[in-house]
Amino acid sequence: MPDDPDRGDRMPAWTPDLLGRGYERTEIPLGTDPDGEGPIEAVLVRRTRPKRAKVTGAVLYVHGFSDYFFQTHVADFFAERGYAFYALDLRKCGRSRRPGQTPHYVSDLAMYDVELDRALLTVRDEVPGAPIVLASHSTGGLVLPLWLDRLNRRPGGTPALDIHGLILNSPWFDLQGGPFLRSVGTQLIRAFSKVRPKDVVKLPPTDAYGTSLHAGHAGEWTFDLDFKPVTGFPVTYGWMTAIRHGHAQLHRGLDVGVPSLVLRSDKTHFARSHREEVDTADAVLDVQQIGRWAGCLGNAVTSLPIPDARHDVFLSLPEPRAAAFAAVDAWLAGTLTSTA
Repeated sequence: MPDDPDRGDRMPAWTPDLLGRGYERTEIPLGTDPDGEGPIEAVLVRRTRPKRAKVTGAVLYVHGFSDYFFQTHVADFFAERGYAFYALDLRKCGRSRRPGQTPHYVSDLAMYDVELDRALLTVRDEVPGAPIVLASHSTGGLVLPLWLDRLNRRPGGTPALDIHGLILNSPWFDLQGGPFLRSVGTQLIRAFSKVRPKDVVKLPPTDAYGTSLHAGHAGEWTFDLDFKPVTGFPVTYGWMTAIRHGHAQLHRGLDVGVPSLVLRSDKTHFARSHREEVDTADAVLDVQQIGRWAGCLGNAVTSLPIPDARHDVFLSLPEPRAAAFAAVDAWLAGTLTSTA
């Protein structure tokens, strides 16, 4: 992403967001979809703050698959510590998806670089010189490190872009399941993606995790079920091939250029329907895989299991949620002090 000397002359048009008072959004037009689904855009959301409020830094958050930004308590946590908070709904996700588009579909994760670059530029415009911390969940936890690795190859690397740290919340670092799925299964997925990329991979249906979260079911969180259905969106061959390519890149080793905090649950419990065990475990990813591959990020990595956390550690029950936020607090205090 080049530094643009005229970037300060561009002021995005902020309008009220669906989250209501205290939140605004701006659209990021992305032109015609390289994957053939018409005009595309991303949407950047910000938590508003008083004009003269002291800013410690800024946070740019990226969601996971079958997800979008709605976690206002996460924004509140950072705002209380003086961070300007921004969240990006990627193309075809959440606020950004247009009618007829395949939810979350990209054939190459590097396509996200366009909106990530633009979002970062906006954050830097609004809080010039402030240290920026990137945060992400699940699939976003794969997308961001790959993007940072590419940014870090440029002169000055990620610190020259004001990026000082990376927080990954249960990042998707490998394909869950047995070795067959990660080897032969991956080759079959790639073969299907060449001829029918948007066909749906046949997977057993599950609503265990979504049901555990949603306030209308067994959980405490309110979110738009059109943006985040409790059963999740269908997985396509082309998208899964892009994910597996991203996994392979990660496993060969990245250099994100900044210190990282990797949070995960201390255990996995897969289930097709909601049960008590789902509330105190990761019901989506294999947490041992997250721990195994965390070292592939490069630079300094702090990898922490949070006892009894859910897949989204910040949507856990109160005790593990508090433990997750305490871990972020401690890491921020040490990381931004040492990189300032």
